[in-house]
Parts: sequence; structure tokens; C-alpha cells
Amino acid sequence: MMTILDRNASAEEIRNVVEAWLDAHWDAEKRCAKGADRYDEKSWLTQVFEAGFCVPSWPIEYYGLGLSQKQSAIIEKAFSRRNAEGSARDRFHLGAITIFKVGSEPLKRTMLPIMLTGPICCLLYSEPNAGSDLAGVRTKAVPDGDDFIITGQKIWTSNAQEAEYGMLLTRTDWDVPKHRGITFFLFPMKQDGVEVKPINQITGESEFNEVFITGARVSATNIIGSLNQGWTSFQTAIAYERLIMGQGVTERRGKSKPDSEPQLIRLARRQGKYDDPVIRQKIAQALAHRELNGLNMERAKQEIMTNGSSSLMSLGKLAMSRIQHGEAAIATDLLGQEALLDGDDSADAANVNFDAAKAYMNSIGGGTDQIQKNIIAERVLNLPKEPDMDRNVAFRDIKSSSL
Repeated sequence: MMTILDRNASAEEIRNVVEAWLDAHWDAEKRCAKGADRYDEKSWLTQVFEAGFCVPSWPIEYYGLGLSQKQSAIIEKAFSRRNAEGSARDRFHLGAITIFKVGSEPLKRTMLPIMLTGPICCLLYSEPNAGSDLAGVRTKAVPDGDDFIITGQKIWTSNAQEAEYGMLLTRTDWDVPKHRGITFFLFPMKQDGVEVKPINQITGESEFNEVFITGARVSATNIIGSLNQGWTSFQTAIAYERLIMGQGVTERRGKSKPDSEPQLIRLARRQGKYDDPVIRQKIAQALAHRELNGLNMERAKQEIMTNGSSSLMSLGKLAMSRIQHGEAAIATDLLGQEALLDGDDSADAANVNFDAAKAYMNSIGGGTDQIQKNIIAERVLNLPKEPDMDRNVAFRDIKSSSL
């Protein structure tokens, strides 16, 4: 049953309602739903979804509570304190956010309840010959009755092994300039004709993958936006991806929980360097950069709510890339020679080395740092655009090394 809350509710009222709901439904000690023997993600997320806590800032007709971002943050913090999953999917579930923003009404009604209660949605954008230039995609989508037949290859796809759906950029019209012949699909991954091959990464993970698609199918009802207008709807998806990355959501191991002491300060204490004035200045500067980026992200959120997009998100994503690299460097200095170690017996060094390597993910994913600099130069600073000789050429006439 959906929780009764609205924008007139005070912070205390919201907190009391959420805490009471969690008391009734969540076993914090067992970390599972009350009355269950173990954690069942689908079952638990369904309860959160039905209460409206998955996407509290969305309207009631789209499974939310119609609350403000500030009110929604109260719910998120209450869940975080109990180590309970499921809230704030209106901030972090990129597939659901994109469908909510630009999907058709039937797609919203059909897919939002499904996506908000479990399935991972990967991003099928980059190709071997269309990495930074995503408008150069050559994955084909050919009409076949009420479906499209998909053939092509994607690369650097995160979580493709587990994903049940993917947001897929395809080429549907080869006789118009590259930005105008693209269609964006919500693509079912678990079908014949889809092969996923993991890529081994320097961190020891295999989060990134190659995806080979050969004659797989997707319904025309799964078009996100309009036929041949996928570049426009894709811009919403990439903008929110950069917003998410700009908030540091791609950070993984060894990071501070909300309202806890920052990781760098804890590390400085453990290394006996907390009172070193030079170290304190470096840490203060790093924390100031995080605070400044947080304020910039708030500006970006407000702008995207008004205009549907914001170039400030590129500024935030670039800033977070620099923050992650910079903090890894400070942490390495704090450890000194110990940073040469790794493994379970050297937890601090292992975490720092992991973070240093992982920082490159944020520098590449969602558009490289260099791409973000171009966007900032052109759309924030209003500098002249970089020349694009292919912009008005029919896509089939553009030369490619893959031909």
C-alpha cells in the first residue's frame, strides 16, 4: 500500500512515517524483510515500490509520492541508516529515469514497475568504431513486422552479464546525417543472438564487457522516444549518467558512509599524520573540491528540472574525475612506502591502489574527460565549436575503418 505523504509534510513527519514503515517491514539485524529467512531482492524491492519509496520525487501516477528532492533525501537517509536498499531510484536507476523522462506512456506503464523492482539495465552505447563519437554507431536495427532485428557490436558495457535489459543505440536510417538516423531502444538482453564477453580490468574486476548482437529482436513498442529521433532521447540518458557520475556514485570500495568522517581524515589518523599542516591543507582542499562539486551538482539538478538537460553535468563529471584521481594521490602520499603493498594483509594499501585504478573508470565512462572539456568549452563558456566535417553528410557516405 502506498504511503500517504505530500509536499506539505514536514521533515519530522516524513522521518516518522519512514521509520515506522521500516520498523514494520525491515529486519535491520538480519538485513532482510521482516518474517523472511534471507534477503530476497525482488520481494523486498516490490514492498518498497508499493510504498512509493523507490521514486518518492515522482508523481503518484508514476509510482512516486510527489515529494521534493529535499523531502526525498530524508527517505534515502532513513533507508541508509538501516542498510536497507530500494530508495532513491529516482536518482540512481538510469534506465528507469530515462523511461520516465522520455518514454511513451505505454512503455512507462509496462516497464517502470518491472525495472524499479529488480532488473539491471546496462548501457549499449559505445562501439569499437564509435567510442567518443557516439553518433557514429553502426549497429543496425531493421524493421520486421512489429519488431526490429538487431545486428552489431557494443563495447565497454558495464554489468552486461547480469543485465536483463539494455538501453541500445542503433542506426535505423543510413541516408540522413548521423545524428538524425538513430533510434534508441529498451533492449531485452536474455535472448538468443546476444553474446557477452567480459573484459579483464586493472582492478581485477570484469565489470566492462563486449556485447555481440546477431539477429536479436526488440519490439517497436520498446523505442525510447521516437523512430529515427533517438539522439534526442539519448541526450537525456547521457545527461543523467553524467549527473550520477558527477556525484561520485561510481566510487566503490573504502568510501565513507553518509555523515561519517571522510576517508582521507581516517587514513591520516591511522598513519599518524593528522596533525601535519601540509597534509591537513591537502585534505582540506580535497574536501573543499567535493563540497564545491556538490553545490555545482545541485545547480545542474535544478537546471535539468527546468530545461530537461544541463551542460553543468559535464562540469560535475569532469570535476569528480579530478577529485578521484587527486584523492587517490593524497592517500598514496599518506601511505608512503606502504602504498607498494596490496592484498588482505595490507587493507589500506589495497583500498588506495584500488581507488587509484578505479578513478580511470570515471575519466572514461559516460564520455571521456576530453569530451567533457569540449562540451564545457562550447556550451558553458560559449567558445567556438569544434569543426565536424561529417555533420551534414548522409551516414552511409561517411568513411569508416570498419567498412
